[in-house]
Parts: sequence; C-alpha cells; structure tokens
Amino acid sequence: VQLQASGGGLVQAGGSLRLSCKASGSIFNIKDMGWYRQAPGRQRELVATITITGLTNYADSVKGRFTVSRDNARDTVFLQMTSLRPEDTAVYYCYADLVPHLGRGTPGDHWGQGTLVTVSS
Repeated sequence: VQLQASGGGLVQAGGSLRLSCKASGSIFNIKDMGWYRQAPGRQRELVATITITGLTNYADSVKGRFTVSRDNARDTVFLQMTSLRPEDTAVYYCYADLVPHLGRGTPGDHWGQGTLVTVSS
C-alpha cells in the first residue's frame, strides 16, 4: 500500500494551492483520511481530517481557509488551501486509516511521503 501526495509548491501570501493524495495497492477499505503538516523546528500537527461519510475536522488555524475532501471511488484525498499565510509553510503529509486485503499489509494509519508548501510574504 502506498500514498502519493502531490501539489505542493511556492506561492505568495494570499494565494491558493490544492494538494492531492492517492492511496494505491491492495486496499480493502479506507476509513479516515487527512492531512498533517510539519514546519521546521516544530512538531507535526493535524491540519484536517475527513471520514468515509464526509465528516470533517479542522485545526483552528486553518478553519475557513482550507477545505478537505475525498473521492472514495479513487481512494484520493484533497486539501484546497486558500488565503495562504507564511505560517502555513510546512511539509504536508497525507494519511489514510485503511485496511489492506487479507495478508497484504497491516491495518492502520499509512502515510504519504510529504509535499512541501512554501508561502512567501
């Protein structure tokens, strides 16, 4: 099972970016998906999560600016980021709480490789 994130880059403050993360491999089902981020010198923190039924949860710092969504048919989670601020600069990691097909992996959280978002002032 693999998670492949994409969409990071350099953007000016006030701009927008859209991150994508696709899970692939022998997957039976995916429960929660979402995004965390880690800025230099700081601990990894939750950004947003979404359940299989579409219930969402956001960090207070991104509420009203970021939107998490998912395409269950394509095992993909998205993060639409608007009104970006320099303090949003971080490596963004996607995750999926999933169950592989029997014998094809370990159930639980699986992580993508991270994608760098840099917001210039």
